Amino acid sequence: MSAAAAATLDGAGVLHGGAGEGWQARLELKFEASESRTRLAHRRHHGPLLVQRLFHPEPRAQQGSLTAEPCHVYLLHPPGGVVSGDELQLSAEVGSHAHALLTTPAAGKFYRRGPPIGGEPRVARLTQTLTVDDGVLEWLPQENIFYPDSAVAVCTRVSLTGGARFIGWEIGCVGLPASEASLGDGAVRQSFELWRGAAPLLLERLNIERSCLAARWGLAGHSALGTWLAYPAGEGELTLARTMSAPMNCADLTLACTLVDGALCCRGVAARADRLKQAFIDLWHALRPPLLGRAAIAPRIWAT
Repeated sequence: MSAAAAATLDGAGVLHGGAGEGWQARLELKFEASESRTRLAHRRHHGPLLVQRLFHPEPRAQQGSLTAEPCHVYLLHPPGGVVSGDELQLSAEVGSHAHALLTTPAAGKFYRRGPPIGGEPRVARLTQTLTVDDGVLEWLPQENIFYPDSAVAVCTRVSLTGGARFIGWEIGCVGLPASEASLGDGAVRQSFELWRGAAPLLLERLNIERSCLAARWGLAGHSALGTWLAYPAGEGELTLARTMSAPMNCADLTLACTLVDGALCCRGVAARADRLKQAFIDLWHALRPPLLGRAAIAPRIWAT
């Protein structure tokens, strides 16, 4: 890691250093099942992190469904981008038999870091804590774009208890490939944790900087990377995921699917984030019915 991008890493691989004076935003959400429909029972926010819209576009009852009618939620960050010193925190809880689908109206944008404060580089932080207790959560945000020379820490933790079910993805785009601009001297630290009770199903740490962008052991010249997850899944879902992903693989897109301890994990890299996102959407369309007992009804915002 270069001196220009240096920051302190703790034992969990989380980037620290110079919060500075930026937006401090928090959003708390809690979903409950009520009369066969999922409702947003609690919402509290501080700063520019909001719920843009709530929708119930799906039938209340579908054969094989284990939960109430899903609530589609659009999360909005009004400033449109995250800069050095900004700290965004999202906390979402899904209760028994409730079903929430969370997405965003646009890509997240993390801009070039600002000058250091007191010798410490300033970092943009996004922390997401998602808890599901015997319900269903679909975590389907649009991609995060890490601009050249940005310093970013993104931490996501998903905790499942009881008969909880989860489908989710996270997609990142490093630099601005359309402008042939890479990450430069930036640094991105990402962590994703998936827990079933006290047992970890996936603990993933990604440290992205200049040295790994072109290397074959790193991104090998790809600008987009992402992880698609589902729990609980079985051999049938793994076979379907591999069948779906096989014809997608080419020089500009690579997907690989594994199943460990009931967690289906599909990791991908691509030359463009839109191609990787479409591959993840195709997997969601194919796997949502067997995993959740519901046909895939895409959020309306994806069509805009």
